[in-house]
Amino acid sequence: MAEILSNILREDSKDYTEADGFTIARKKTLIEKETEKRHSAAHDFVSHLPKTSELPSVKPYIPQTLSDAIFCGHLVTDLDSIAGAIGASELYGGIPARASEVNTETAFALKLWGVEVPRKIEELLVELPNAGVCLVDHQQTSQLNPAIKVERIVGVIDHHALQNATIVTDMPIYIDIRPWGSMSTIITHSFMTFQRRPTKSTAGMLLCAILSDTLNLQGPTTTEWDRLMVAVLVELAEVEDVQFLATQQFKAKSSELAGLTPEALCNGDQKVFSFKTAVFDGSIGFAVIETTDDDVIMSRSAEILVALSEDKQKKGLTVLFLAVVNIVLLRTNLLICGDTERSLAVASFANGKLVSDFVMDWEDWCL
Repeated sequence: MAEILSNILREDSKDYTEADGFTIARKKTLIEKETEKRHSAAHDFVSHLPKTSELPSVKPYIPQTLSDAIFCGHLVTDLDSIAGAIGASELYGGIPARASEVNTETAFALKLWGVEVPRKIEELLVELPNAGVCLVDHQQTSQLNPAIKVERIVGVIDHHALQNATIVTDMPIYIDIRPWGSMSTIITHSFMTFQRRPTKSTAGMLLCAILSDTLNLQGPTTTEWDRLMVAVLVELAEVEDVQFLATQQFKAKSSELAGLTPEALCNGDQKVFSFKTAVFDGSIGFAVIETTDDDVIMSRSAEILVALSEDKQKKGLTVLFLAVVNIVLLRTNLLICGDTERSLAVASFANGKLVSDFVMDWEDWCL
């Protein structure tokens, strides 16, 4: 009986031999117990690893928290936000949503690929009170639809830098942020990683989104992954002429601009970033107009600058810029509505040339 009791105690203890030869037994800690429970499984896994750094095939991690989640992009939604939400919902088994009304480029892509416009996030949050929300193409509180409560956020899939206004959560959430040219590139790559084939319509939407965000793979943020995923999606979506698709898409992007008011042009694609550093504490607004004919927009620069200044005051922004991007010539004109903007532009953009007090021009640079 004493031997049995000794063995039982030994199973729950760990022996240490001191330098003087004495053996000391202490109770095993929780981590030791849990590690030993999994020793066999861990050993089997490690024994199959090669001696080099190359790992064997391992099943990809698919977060269950995204199953049945609502996938939603940023305010002033664009094609990457919508296509990313559609692609992510198909990949993970959720529901796509829109944070605001779609623009003409997005409407073109939705019609071309026969995809329904995602429903409003406000409606889905009410209908599905227990559903989590995965943010796509953003993680800044300034770009978050106000109907989305932070406690409902279960994930973020994005390709933008983390700034001071990044969401803060009480619990760990799924995060997938990569320095690529488009959020839809990330979704496409995940389809490949999970060995899943997106539907033709979803592949088409993802393709259009990457072309949009990377300016037809010519923008400075374009990576090799964007190029590779475009090639993959061209095949999956059965696109015979990707250049023609891009041309038609960019025409759709430009088609509504001529009829928009200066106020609408300033807010059509505007994002606000908050910074707090030793030398700056405030908010920077950056609006973008992408067009195939920037002369049409620049001919209205005087009235746009007035609207830009008014919008800055209305929103209480420290700085507000508007960039007019020619997506064919890859040229940008930066509209400057004040002294602070001018000083910051000169200090930040070495390649820029001030052509007036209110316009900085790049001939060989594009956002």
